[in-house]
Amino acid sequence: MTIFLLCVTAYLLGAIPFGLLLTRAAGLGDIRAIGSGNIGATNVLRTGNKGLAAATLLLDALKGTAVVLFVRYYGDGGVFLAAISVFLGHLFPFWLGFKGGKGVATGLGVFIGVCWPLGVFCCAVWLAVALVVRLSSVAALTVFALSPFAAWYFQSWKTSLLAVLIGALVFWTHRANIARLMTGKEPRIGKRG
Repeated sequence: MTIFLLCVTAYLLGAIPFGLLLTRAAGLGDIRAIGSGNIGATNVLRTGNKGLAAATLLLDALKGTAVVLFVRYYGDGGVFLAAISVFLGHLFPFWLGFKGGKGVATGLGVFIGVCWPLGVFCCAVWLAVALVVRLSSVAALTVFALSPFAAWYFQSWKTSLLAVLIGALVFWTHRANIARLMTGKEPRIGKRG
């Protein structure tokens, strides 16, 4: 029962759609009606409001980190289950018809909570790739393709398995981006939609 409640609580925290809430509070309407229709920071940036995009990125990452750190500090095991649950909550929030974000910021936040060197490495790779190619999806796919190897190096095979699961889901949520990349139609970072 304790594990069940842990997973449900982590899922509910992960399901908080910060991008949607912040853009509505700022009077920008429903973020799902512009650009990619996604609730994440990259799509919030397409509104032209860099502050809201940064806040969305930070809060989406923070919910992943906070859940993991809370469970690690107060719980007796269950860190990986909490990590997956908060991540799934972000991807599939029930109050948005199970259509959430793509998981990049929350996944990075989970990595920071589970193993901070892994999280820092992944954030640095994302930033470097994004600055060079100006494509958020390419940066994300690069990070989550490398993360299992980095997780093994920085911590353990168990963390690597967590990174494989999260990475596989990130690739799945980016399937439309991958199709656009193959046709050269993927919008660059900051392009308004």
